[in-house]
Amino acid sequence: MTETWLLQANQPVRRVERAPDAVLAADTWPRTVPAVQQLLADGLDLTSLTVLVGENGSGKSTLVEAVALAFGMSAEGGSTGARHQTRESESALHKDLRLVRGATASRWGFFLRAETMHGFYTYLEQNPGAHDPAFHELSHGESFLAILSSRVDEDGFYVLDEPESALSFSGVLALVGLLLSVTRGGRAQAVVATHSPLVAAIPGARLLEVGEWGWRESTWEDLTLVAQWRGFLSNPEAYLRHVTSI
Repeated sequence: MTETWLLQANQPVRRVERAPDAVLAADTWPRTVPAVQQLLADGLDLTSLTVLVGENGSGKSTLVEAVALAFGMSAEGGSTGARHQTRESESALHKDLRLVRGATASRWGFFLRAETMHGFYTYLEQNPGAHDPAFHELSHGESFLAILSSRVDEDGFYVLDEPESALSFSGVLALVGLLLSVTRGGRAQAVVATHSPLVAAIPGARLLEVGEWGWRESTWEDLTLVAQWRGFLSNPEAYLRHVTSI
């Protein structure tokens, strides 16, 4: 057996591609999103850590949501098997996807979706784990870190949609450390959609910049996200004068 084969066999999801029986019409959302069109046409090979960045509306959350659902996770977050739901809003894209899985990989997964975490905390408090805190009694950032530190800790498939949204600078660095720790062993894998240049800077991550072109592979230095933050931090007044009367 080659080293490459072993790595692929240990990887929960080697590839995401169009299912043979896909039925979504080409003029139906989200098929009209360029990134979705590219996924269904070309498929997407996943590495141990794949990070998607892009503007709001580019389709990165639509992609990660569909991958999470195709793996068997709840649309509103949680591990495989969790089935809480408050309002159905997810697209049908996951029904048109096929996941190529590693032969010896873990079948466990966890989906963190920033926009639905309040309802997920309620679900957890109604179905508590042995060491879960009272999530609603923690600050927004503390609750995110509590979820991440207690769930991102074993072999499996992690799908994280904007996990940095509640976190401070130090909190995002803690998230980066967790992702590095759990994926370095080769049997855990993560797909992350983010607006954070810190998350995008994780060593070894495959960076995909999502936009009107679909997605394209990039380096950290070449990301539009990084250029925008560098420009703002070096000269904030140049940006602020366009949105304020200063």
